[in-house]
Amino acid sequence: MTEDPAGRLVVTLDLDGVTDKAGLMDRCARDLALPDWFGRNWDALADSLSDPSVWPEGAADRGLLLVVRGWRTYADARPDEWAVAEEVFAEATDRGPGLFVTLGPGGSSKEAADGPG
Repeated sequence: MTEDPAGRLVVTLDLDGVTDKAGLMDRCARDLALPDWFGRNWDALADSLSDPSVWPEGAADRGLLLVVRGWRTYADARPDEWAVAEEVFAEATDRGPGLFVTLGPGGSSKEAADGPG
């Protein structure tokens, strides 16, 4: 975790190798250190992302920048699911101040960087 120029805590959600919803939910639980009660469904993800009480320490006061990287394989394998994931990210961002979600490189860290899109 690092900080961005605006002072927000930066957390990377690394989706490298994820090809389905179950993998996405597992990776969210791991990378975001979500609590054991995280239900691994779309509503639970939206609730967790928009709840500063489950964010990493210090993020509630400073804000949280979530960088989603390695997402292209999942988006290509399950475009309908990926569309829902993008809606969940947008909804969580809109629920209140402090959270910003951005798509980072879409490819694997082993490949050339792939821009968002």
